[in-house]
Amino acid sequence: MWQKESWDPQTIDKELGWAEAIGMNVMRVYLHDIAWEVDPEGFLDRMDRFLGIADKHRIKILFTIFDDCWNPDAKAGLQPAPKPGIHNSGWVRSPNKTLHDNIAGYPKLERYVKAVLTRFKDDARIYLWDLYNEPGNSGYGMSSMPLLEQVFQWAWAVRPSQPLSAGVWFQQFPDLNKFQLRNSDVITFHNYDDTVSLKKALDSLKSFGRPMVCTEYMARTRGSRFETHLPIFKRYGVTAINWGLVAGKSNTIYQWDTPMPDGSEPKTWFHDVFRKDGTPYSASEVEAVRRATGKSRKE
Repeated sequence: MWQKESWDPQTIDKELGWAEAIGMNVMRVYLHDIAWEVDPEGFLDRMDRFLGIADKHRIKILFTIFDDCWNPDAKAGLQPAPKPGIHNSGWVRSPNKTLHDNIAGYPKLERYVKAVLTRFKDDARIYLWDLYNEPGNSGYGMSSMPLLEQVFQWAWAVRPSQPLSAGVWFQQFPDLNKFQLRNSDVITFHNYDDTVSLKKALDSLKSFGRPMVCTEYMARTRGSRFETHLPIFKRYGVTAINWGLVAGKSNTIYQWDTPMPDGSEPKTWFHDVFRKDGTPYSASEVEAVRRATGKSRKE
């Protein structure tokens, strides 16, 4: 998305228009340190252009800086084609595993984080900064704590006007969770389970007395759906950002651990809202989103 050769503002404009039309007003978007490393100024300029497109559609942006999920060895240049029927077959961690495991290489990451935050630290088009997605995932466990601690230190050195956070996602690593909750300006979290699980999480997290943002939800086959969950988020006053917008190269219409190697369309999409031509996967579902956001068809 962020490399000069594959930057596609026309598609971004079109797809954010579909989001605006059903009342979506915030998007969570991932950055990548390697895209910055190979072209620092171009990367920052494309971020600025992206923010301009989103602002035209009245959408605020939540940028995610680091990420421990999926493939370990990202490289610049042409990316591999998606593997048919496999969820996020091309998604790459940031930083890659070699750099994640090498504290001596962190000064390069510090320059990246500070360059991004300094450029946009007072930009009203940015909703908040998600400093680190799912630290400890991909088998990293507590080995992600040094980078998690460092990214907060680097961000505090810049102290952008927008809130800083890192979302809790997995109870197996309580020390990571404690650090994230203690140091985040607002509470962010992931929940892909049913309404019972969601209410339990919300009741637990509201005790921190800070605004709450669910930065990942909506996995239809796990009982996490717009129709069931948006009314709960609204009742609790919680911002909700679902995973997935348009079915595309990420292959997130397929479940995490249920590949369909023939690439056929699953009966029930896991994530995503629109097909590539802009028609919704489910018209009734989109209507539920419209009702929750108060977006009439005439707007």
